[in-house]
Amino acid sequence: MPILKVVNYPAEILEQTCKKVVKFDRKLAKVLDNMYDTMIEYDGVGLAAPQIGLDQRIAIVDIDDELGTIEMINPVILETAGEQTGPEGCLSFPGLFGEVTRPNIVKIEAFDRKGRKYTLEAEGFLARAIQHEIDHLDGILFTTKVSRYLEEDELKGVEAE
Repeated sequence: MPILKVVNYPAEILEQTCKKVVKFDRKLAKVLDNMYDTMIEYDGVGLAAPQIGLDQRIAIVDIDDELGTIEMINPVILETAGEQTGPEGCLSFPGLFGEVTRPNIVKIEAFDRKGRKYTLEAEGFLARAIQHEIDHLDGILFTTKVSRYLEEDELKGVEAE
């Protein structure tokens, strides 16, 4: 699968609300496969369609846990709880990392590549990654939530989302 170009800030598409996916077909499956390969190539744990120049509500997350790759099409956050603060990066902001506070638990509803609806509850780092990617679909960038930017020596083991 081809590795796609990641769109960097200040590209306009990164700050737009994306359109809902209405067709669940081979083209969508190909987009998801290409997004996965691109995310892995750039060493990320998540990627949203606007980051590859697509105006669609598609995002993937893979934090290398037992859940594997989570494909989220037209995701909606149903509930959140708790609070966590931690480092975040973004493939659209190479080399930039900041401390962000988000809910510690998130419950979402989304569709898979075949158009089947599912719900998922996540906590900790997975919840952070899911919320970061859903924010992208609403044109919200992590930089709007940063409480402080981090220096390189503070970043041991931090991955970009």
